[in-house]
Amino acid sequence: MQWFGPANVKPGSVRAELDVRVGGRYRISFTGNDGEYHEVGGVYREIVPNERLVFSWAWHSTPERESLVTVSLKPDGAGTLLTFHHEQFFDETARDNHERGWTELFAKLENFVA
Repeated sequence: MQWFGPANVKPGSVRAELDVRVGGRYRISFTGNDGEYHEVGGVYREIVPNERLVFSWAWHSTPERESLVTVSLKPDGAGTLLTFHHEQFFDETARDNHERGWTELFAKLENFVA
Protein backbone atom coordinates (compact mmCIF):
# COMPACT_ATOMS: atom_id res chain seq x y z
CA MET A 1 0.00 0.00 0.00
CA GLN A 2 3.04 2.26 0.27
CA TRP A 3 3.60 2.26 -3.49
CA PHE A 4 0.24 1.37 -5.07
CA GLY A 5 -1.47 3.74 -7.46
CA PRO A 6 -0.51 6.54 -9.80
CA ALA A 7 1.73 9.42 -8.77
CA ASN A 8 -1.12 11.60 -7.47
CA VAL A 9 -2.33 9.20 -4.73
CA LYS A 10 -2.76 10.93 -1.39
CA PRO A 11 -0.34 9.27 1.06
CA GLY A 12 -2.08 6.92 3.49
CA SER A 13 -5.32 6.75 1.49
CA VAL A 14 -4.87 3.34 -0.15
CA ARG A 15 -7.16 0.60 1.19
CA ALA A 16 -7.29 -2.99 -0.06
CA GLU A 17 -9.50 -5.99 0.57
CA LEU A 18 -8.13 -9.15 -1.03
CA ASP A 19 -9.51 -12.71 -1.18
CA VAL A 20 -6.63 -14.22 -3.15
CA ARG A 21 -8.05 -17.47 -4.53
CA VAL A 22 -9.52 -18.40 -7.90
CA GLY A 23 -12.99 -16.88 -7.88
CA GLY A 24 -12.09 -14.60 -4.95
CA ARG A 25 -12.69 -10.87 -5.21
CA TYR A 26 -10.53 -7.87 -4.48
CA ARG A 27 -11.28 -4.18 -3.98
CA ILE A 28 -8.73 -1.38 -3.83
CA SER A 29 -9.54 2.26 -3.15
CA PHE A 30 -7.56 5.46 -2.84
CA THR A 31 -7.98 9.21 -2.88
CA GLY A 32 -6.06 11.45 -5.24
CA ASN A 33 -4.26 14.58 -4.12
CA ASP A 34 -7.16 16.47 -5.73
CA GLY A 35 -9.59 14.80 -3.29
CA GLU A 36 -11.17 12.53 -5.93
CA TYR A 37 -12.06 9.03 -4.66
CA HIS A 38 -11.18 6.01 -6.83
CA GLU A 39 -12.19 2.38 -6.37
CA VAL A 40 -11.33 -0.62 -8.53
CA GLY A 41 -12.09 -4.30 -8.11
CA GLY A 42 -12.38 -7.63 -9.80
CA VAL A 43 -12.11 -11.38 -9.56
CA TYR A 44 -9.02 -13.58 -9.48
CA ARG A 45 -9.14 -15.86 -12.53
CA GLU A 46 -5.85 -17.75 -12.24
CA ILE A 47 -3.30 -18.12 -9.46
CA VAL A 48 -0.01 -19.98 -9.76
CA PRO A 49 2.02 -19.18 -6.62
CA ASN A 50 5.29 -17.37 -7.35
CA GLU A 51 4.58 -17.50 -11.13
CA ARG A 52 1.32 -16.01 -12.38
CA LEU A 53 -1.68 -13.97 -11.27
CA VAL A 54 -4.61 -13.19 -13.58
CA PHE A 55 -7.53 -11.02 -12.53
CA SER A 56 -10.31 -8.89 -13.95
CA TRP A 57 -10.11 -5.12 -13.48
CA ALA A 58 -13.06 -2.71 -13.38
CA TRP A 59 -13.41 0.76 -11.89
CA HIS A 60 -16.35 1.25 -9.54
CA SER A 61 -17.55 4.16 -11.70
CA THR A 62 -17.58 2.05 -14.91
CA PRO A 63 -18.15 -1.60 -13.93
CA GLU A 64 -19.22 -2.52 -17.46
CA ARG A 65 -15.71 -1.71 -18.73
CA GLU A 66 -13.98 -4.81 -17.38
CA SER A 67 -10.46 -5.54 -18.56
CA LEU A 68 -7.93 -8.26 -17.75
CA VAL A 69 -4.56 -8.07 -15.95
CA THR A 70 -1.86 -10.75 -16.03
CA VAL A 71 1.22 -10.56 -13.81
CA SER A 72 3.97 -13.13 -14.46
CA LEU A 73 7.07 -13.67 -12.30
CA LYS A 74 10.29 -15.50 -13.25
CA PRO A 75 13.57 -15.88 -11.43
CA ASP A 76 16.19 -13.62 -12.99
CA GLY A 77 19.68 -13.96 -11.56
CA ALA A 78 19.53 -12.73 -7.97
CA GLY A 79 16.17 -11.04 -8.60
CA THR A 80 12.80 -11.54 -10.24
CA LEU A 81 11.56 -10.52 -13.68
CA LEU A 82 8.01 -9.16 -13.51
CA THR A 83 6.01 -9.13 -16.76
CA PHE A 84 2.81 -7.10 -16.65
CA HIS A 85 0.05 -7.27 -19.27
CA HIS A 86 -3.25 -5.36 -19.17
CA GLU A 87 -5.68 -6.03 -22.03
CA GLN A 88 -9.28 -5.90 -23.25
CA PHE A 89 -9.74 -2.16 -22.80
CA PHE A 90 -13.01 -0.43 -23.63
CA ASP A 91 -11.26 2.03 -25.94
CA GLU A 92 -7.91 3.68 -26.69
CA THR A 93 -8.46 6.41 -24.10
CA ALA A 94 -8.90 3.80 -21.36
CA ARG A 95 -5.77 2.02 -22.60
CA ASP A 96 -3.73 5.21 -22.59
CA ASN A 97 -4.97 6.30 -19.14
CA HIS A 98 -4.12 2.90 -17.67
CA GLU A 99 -0.71 2.92 -19.33
CA ARG A 100 0.05 6.26 -17.64
CA GLY A 101 -1.22 5.03 -14.26
CA TRP A 102 0.67 1.74 -14.37
CA THR A 103 3.86 3.49 -15.49
CA GLU A 104 3.60 5.81 -12.48
CA LEU A 105 2.85 2.86 -10.17
CA PHE A 106 5.88 0.90 -11.37
CA ALA A 107 8.11 3.94 -10.92
CA LYS A 108 6.89 4.15 -7.31
CA LEU A 109 7.51 0.40 -6.85
CA GLU A 110 11.03 0.73 -8.25
CA ASN A 111 11.80 3.52 -5.76
CA PHE A 112 10.27 1.48 -2.92
CA VAL A 113 12.46 -1.59 -3.51
CA ALA A 114 15.63 0.42 -4.23
